[in-house]
Amino acid sequence: MKFGVVVFPGSNCDHDTVYTLENILEQEVVEIWHKDDDLQDVDAIVLPGGFSYGDYLRSGAIARFSPIMKQVIEFANRGGLLIGICNGFQILCETGLLPGALLHNNNQKFICKNINIIPDNNDSAVNATLNKDKALKIPIAHAEGRYFAPEEDLSKMRQNGQILFRYCDESGVVSREHNPNGSVENIAGVCNELKNVFGMMPHPERAADDELGNTDGRLILESLIKSFEEKRVSSYN
Repeated sequence: MKFGVVVFPGSNCDHDTVYTLENILEQEVVEIWHKDDDLQDVDAIVLPGGFSYGDYLRSGAIARFSPIMKQVIEFANRGGLLIGICNGFQILCETGLLPGALLHNNNQKFICKNINIIPDNNDSAVNATLNKDKALKIPIAHAEGRYFAPEEDLSKMRQNGQILFRYCDESGVVSREHNPNGSVENIAGVCNELKNVFGMMPHPERAADDELGNTDGRLILESLIKSFEEKRVSSYN
């Protein structure tokens, strides 16, 4: 599988993402500069975490207009796999490829720590192979991670299986006490209706290396890869 990792001015998780995909998951990876106009025939695109354009105006608001985003949006609209992590999630909401918005954390502070999330379903490529009863420990690092969407949109998302992950405790119990940023309904990640565009605030690429003592994030990325490979095999048959 060939991944393209888009690099914006201010990206700081691009190398982490490349390392995880290339060295740990043994996938082909190319870096795509934000001013490029060639996606290099990738199978999936990652918008990594960081502080694109210094988070001026609001997170992701300027990156949304980077030249490469025209091709990224067209790629997604054709059904291509696209995942945004942290700042990448914010960018995807700014483009309208994902519903909702990411607001300032309810404590108005930057939060950087390990939290727990649990899959809401197994309906999407990034959670298809995960155990719905097992919490995953994944780090977060953001100041604008409070997910919000109107109730009308949330209702549709619940029905369509568009909620990917929710914040929870170590046992998988979803509660207000274990919501680190005030996200509506403890939402930590969502996808679009076609289930080819994914966004999440936690950083799976930061929880994939054995040296870190936590590989729960690897399971999410492995699910994406396995789902893609299974779909490719089925298309050949």
